[in-house]
This record gives sequence, structure tokens and C-alpha cells, in this order.
Amino acid sequence: MAADQRPKADTLARRQRLISSSCRLFFPEDPVKIVRAQGQYMYDEQGAEYIDCINNVAHVGHCHPLVVQAAHEQNQVLNTNSRYLHDTIVDYAQRLSETLPEQLCVFYFLNSGSEANDLALRLARHYTGHQDVVVLDHAYHGHLSSLIDISPYKFRNLDGQKEWVHVVCTAQLTTDCSLLCRVSAQCGRADHSPCWLLLPSGRLQGKDFVPDIVTMGKSIGNGHPVACVATTQPVARAFEATGVEYFNTIPAGQGQGGRGKGAKALQFGGSPVSCAVGLAVLNVLEKEQLQAHATSVGSFLMELLGQQKIKHPIVGDVRGVGLFIGVDLIKDEATRTPATEEAAYLVSRLKENYVLLSTDGPGRNILKFKPPMCFSLDNARQVVAKLDAILTDMEEKVRSCETLRLQP
Repeated sequence: MAADQRPKADTLARRQRLISSSCRLFFPEDPVKIVRAQGQYMYDEQGAEYIDCINNVAHVGHCHPLVVQAAHEQNQVLNTNSRYLHDTIVDYAQRLSETLPEQLCVFYFLNSGSEANDLALRLARHYTGHQDVVVLDHAYHGHLSSLIDISPYKFRNLDGQKEWVHVVCTAQLTTDCSLLCRVSAQCGRADHSPCWLLLPSGRLQGKDFVPDIVTMGKSIGNGHPVACVATTQPVARAFEATGVEYFNTIPAGQGQGGRGKGAKALQFGGSPVSCAVGLAVLNVLEKEQLQAHATSVGSFLMELLGQQKIKHPIVGDVRGVGLFIGVDLIKDEATRTPATEEAAYLVSRLKENYVLLSTDGPGRNILKFKPPMCFSLDNARQVVAKLDAILTDMEEKVRSCETLRLQP
């Protein structure tokens, strides 16, 4: 297989000719050509090994053998749409229900997080009878038109904010009902029901708080195109009462027509292969105790990064939960101006040191750690040691955090 691989320069030239420039590459000044991956590691065409701190979609690790085996074995037997009776879809729904509050007991399976969020938006609007949506500032909910409209991260560069979209700052979030009352007031309503509040996982928790709808993206399939919407009986019944049939169809080229009143056709959401993969991911999560592992390693990584905050003035803040962590780079503590150039320079240097990391945030100054859940304590030590060395080198060579120009 390796002998058939074309040179990196040829691959890049073909991509530039055939793929839209809107589909951007990581490290565009010197892209990495990745030819294989395993666990938390990725390998380029020369065989160089990189620690992957970007790909949280490979939830339990790249090419996990149990997930690959499940897909392969089911593909050899049957892969079709969910309009036939099959055990995998009900087995998967049952397993997912065991991880959620008991009220979330109705499931829809789809192909991507964008499709899941689009369906969730439809469900919420049918149930409430209202259009208004409250979202967090800088949020991104997916690439469909319906989701661009409620994603400040995107719509501010396009058509702007719709009048029915209400944006709240992350700092406004609280763990009590006062937030819901305030955002309901922003919608001009006296009660909560007309507004749909889009929140990231874990922001509102507690035994008395149960969401009406939960969406899950393709990380539940370790990168396989599967997604899910979980909701309550009342929300699902309201959607069913419209008479709109919702089903998943067979692959493109084998028919994609809707049936019944306003039928909604999706390719392969909830197929036997997709559900077999989802079940395998849940099995791996439990067998390898990856939730506890992520909590432990994430705490250790936060501690190491906190030490960098003390040592390097450019590190303005470290925040996160588990293995989803952001490091805020700033030009100075007084103004907290985003250190955008410095962040781009740092991730480029890390790539040269075989660590793949990306930036995010309105100022593109947040180092975003979201590795596969098998990321280890040793990985954390290695990554932070390289980060420390590069920051130290930057402080020695760079005049100030205002610029990346070298000292004369």
C-alpha cells in the first residue's frame, strides 16, 4: 500500500486543484500528510509519529481494533436502512438510554452532529410552537443553513444575527434557574417553554435538571458517520402528531425518495453497521474505563498547564473539563489582548516537534486540547514539556508579546 502512495507535493497539488479552498487544511504553510493512525498517534508518509491533541472525534482512539472489527463483521452480513426490523438499532438505543436520565427515552439516529442538531431544532419548535432560540456567544452548532443561523461563530461573517436568535455570554451561565428566567426574558416571554436554550454538555447539572433534548455527534461512532438525538416522550409525540414521517434510507444511488406526508430521508442513520459501531464504542468506553481515565489524565494535564501559567506570562488562563481543555494566550495581563500571532507560531512549532494541536476562539488565541480519550499521563508530560521549551525559547528570542519579530 505504501508503495502506491504519491509524493506529498503531488497530493497537495491535486487537493488545491480539486478540493475547495473553503475546506481548509491544518498547518496550511506546511500541511502534514497523514497516512495512518492508531490510538492517540498519527503517522505521516515518512513514518514520523505525532501525538494527536486535535481529534476528539476518534473518541476511544484511532482505528480501535474492537470498533474496526465490529464494523467489518456487520458489513459482511448486512447494512441497510432502519425501515426493517433489526436487533442492533434497538440494542444500541437501549444501551444509550442506560447512560441518560430516564425521561430521555426516545431516540432518532442520524449521520452527523449537524443533522442531529437540525432535527433537535425541529423537535423543539414543534413542541413549543415558537421560533426563538437562545445560544451562547461564539457558539457553533453545525454547517446546515438552519444551524448557521444560530451559530454566532459563523453568522457574524455571513448574513448577521436573525431577530429570533438571542445570544448570551458564557459568563452569564449559572447553575440555578435564574439563567433560564433571564434568557426567557430576552425572548420576550414570561415562561420558559417558548425558548430553546442551546448549551454545551455539562454546563447545567444536578438531580433536578433534565434536558428535553440531547444531541450526540459522530464521536459516538469513533468517527464513523453516526449521530443521535435523545428526547422525551412528550417532545417526540408532538413531532409525531404533525404526520411527518421520519426514516433513514439506503445508500445514494439505490433510491432516496420520501414516502408518506413530508417524509424525511437520511442516508444510513441507524443502519446495522452504524449501530454495531456505536455499541462497540460503548463497550470500549466501559471495558477500558475511559471516562475515569479522561478525568484523571485531564486533571493531571490541567495541573501541568497551570504550572505553565505561573511560569509564562503569555498564558492568561487554563480552563476545561476532562480532556477538553483551553489555554488562553494573551499579550498582556492588563488588557488581555489575544496573542493571535503567538498562538499560530506556537502550534506550528509544536507540529515541528511532533505534537498536533489547534487554536480556537474569537481571537484564534486559545490552544485547544481535545485528544482521543486514550491520551496518557506520559503524553501529557511530553506535550507540556515541549510546550514549555517552545515558550521559553519564544521569551528569549521575541522582543515582547506584541510581536514575533526577533530581537536585533
